[in-house]
Amino acid sequence: MSISLTEDVKTIAELESQPLEILQQVQRTGRPVIVTDKGKPAVVILDAALYERQLRTLNLAHLLAEAEAEVQAKKTRPAQDFLSELSRAKKV
Repeated sequence: MSISLTEDVKTIAELESQPLEILQQVQRTGRPVIVTDKGKPAVVILDAALYERQLRTLNLAHLLAEAEAEVQAKKTRPAQDFLSELSRAKKV
């Protein structure tokens, strides 16, 4: 995701005086807007669809990290054993 430092960084005063314009900018460009307070980043405004995609990506990354940890800890079993167990379970 790219960010334009000249367009996508706004002050709290700009947010207070132009809230609709800033929301429209986020929706139009698809880029987040960073709102600063006293020169420091305070909040980021994201398009809802982008936020949901980022949440799904983060959740997937957590699942993959857990799986990787299980592989590293050798908490695995041969695929054939799993497939056999799955096949038996479906017959029950």
